[in-house]
Amino acid sequence: MRRDDRDDPFDDIFREIERMMEDMMADGQRLDRGDQSGFASSTHVDVHETEDAIRVIADLPGVEKDDISIQCDGTSVTVSAQSGHREYDERVDLPGRVDAHSGAATYNNGILEVAFDRTESSTNIDVQ
Repeated sequence: MRRDDRDDPFDDIFREIERMMEDMMADGQRLDRGDQSGFASSTHVDVHETEDAIRVIADLPGVEKDDISIQCDGTSVTVSAQSGHREYDERVDLPGRVDAHSGAATYNNGILEVAFDRTESSTNIDVQ
């Protein structure tokens, strides 16, 4: 619904609110039609690091544990998941190098947590 108050000092604010609401409604309609928007638009992902480990925590509401796939190459983690309403597919660059084989994941109440042990970024090589 469009307002007809041309002299209203709050018209710019109302116009911006209407624009944001229309954008929000359009996003919801795209998701309902099967848009594969993934983490970037609607899911919260955090990366926490300590001296010994790096943890990736992601919100995956409505996803079953068996529908989650996690891959790590030592410098990034790719999380893929699927629910009845949307698919998630996100690559997260890690702030340091990790031992990909040390990964351990838990999933509880829509929250995925993946922890990795840090590893040295380079290895000493002896010349023989």
